[in-house]
Amino acid sequence: MSETVDVVLIGGGVMSATLGTLLKELQPDWKIVAFERLDDVAQESSNPWNNAGTGHSALCELNYMPDAEDPAKAVSINEQFQVSRQLWSSLIERGILDEASTFINSTPHMTFVRGEHDVAYLKRRYETLSRQPLFAGIEYSEDSRVINQWAPLLMKQRKKGEPFAATRTPAGTDVDFGAVTHQLFDHLVENGVELRRSTEVRRLKRQKDGSWQVRYRNRIGGTPGRINAKFVFVGAGGWAIKLLQSSGIPEIKGYGVFPIGGQFLRTSKPELVAQHDAKVYSQAAVGAPPMSVPHLDARRVDGEASLMFGPYATFSPKFLKTGRWTDIVSQVRFGNIGSMLKVAVTNLSLVKYLLSELMKSRAGKIASLREFMPTVDGDDWELIQAGQRAQVMKGGKLQFGTEVVSSADGSISGLLGASPGASTAVPIMLNLLETCFPEHADAWRPKLAALIPTLGQELNADAALAQQTMATTASALSIDA
Repeated sequence: MSETVDVVLIGGGVMSATLGTLLKELQPDWKIVAFERLDDVAQESSNPWNNAGTGHSALCELNYMPDAEDPAKAVSINEQFQVSRQLWSSLIERGILDEASTFINSTPHMTFVRGEHDVAYLKRRYETLSRQPLFAGIEYSEDSRVINQWAPLLMKQRKKGEPFAATRTPAGTDVDFGAVTHQLFDHLVENGVELRRSTEVRRLKRQKDGSWQVRYRNRIGGTPGRINAKFVFVGAGGWAIKLLQSSGIPEIKGYGVFPIGGQFLRTSKPELVAQHDAKVYSQAAVGAPPMSVPHLDARRVDGEASLMFGPYATFSPKFLKTGRWTDIVSQVRFGNIGSMLKVAVTNLSLVKYLLSELMKSRAGKIASLREFMPTVDGDDWELIQAGQRAQVMKGGKLQFGTEVVSSADGSISGLLGASPGASTAVPIMLNLLETCFPEHADAWRPKLAALIPTLGQELNADAALAQQTMATTASALSIDA
């Protein structure tokens, strides 16, 4: 007879870690089992070298605000990150997360653009955002002397005569989501959650009583097994679609995913790191997906400071770095093939961009960095492989956000997509709780409000509340307000 538990979490990333932590706080009596196919958690998208660790709050990412006069999406992203900050602050206070500096550090967020068109756009964007309470403190300059103070590597030996401009928000952060994931799972295991590493979930089958049979296999010994769960969360990155398809829920019909990989240039050379304490984003190339916006980032991982530049798009049919070559084909179903073919036809600019990226030599990649950093010496930088992102295809369109797919009865839910991903893990999981556990909503609300004081409120609509909340979490996280 199969073992039965309350919750199964599939995937050892920040999404499963966040959901597991919330459920453990809300229902400490529930039995939870988590599966990770690799030998440790946080080895795919949550790994700090597989993402930029920006702590996406739309302070510098232009793709969240293509219309310089419409701040709606930028405000929404920022609102969500403030929710994540509040939960992390509460978890530090409760001893669930370690000292804040182990996973989050103050790092100004900047945007740097060149050319008259982009300068005019950035100025309008600044004027719009400067009126939003959540973006208080944003600065703008076209003065090379000011920008040189903000980020010297951008301005050294830059040619005169070309228009350029930058914005800067001192309250930006650098987040090590790998550290967050490890710390949350450590707490979960200490409090009775069973974490089964090196164990790959192969299939999900609905039982007559409405529960789910989770079939798995240990990747070391090859031992198969099965477990029944009242609720299943599929937070397996690109593999989520394969498992949701195996479940047979009608809600997954029509979905497909398109994998896009990336590489970064990285340096830990002290004299370079000392001159650049910011995350600097610019405009994406024509046809490039939002996740390919070029940026020069200060990073801090395991206490070591470094710089990263990229990403450079790569292609692999795998849905994960450690996936299978057949991934992109194995997802094809009668219900999604039409949508996928339409995406291929209507996204020729993306295909062209990917081909140009794949053909780019190391010298070409260094040349791209030189547009940010005119004094770059290629010998100082190494090329590293970043994570795989599986972008959602639905209704003939390629989507670049995250999307939760849940069954009608709320017994299974999975996350598809990428950006802004980890930065908004908390609000995504809060929405999942509301969707999948409506019968617990009243009982859970006070407990959630204790963890997230402004739960359900829009900070940007109340300047005083926004200022107070950001100041409180900044103090708790030991970062700039």
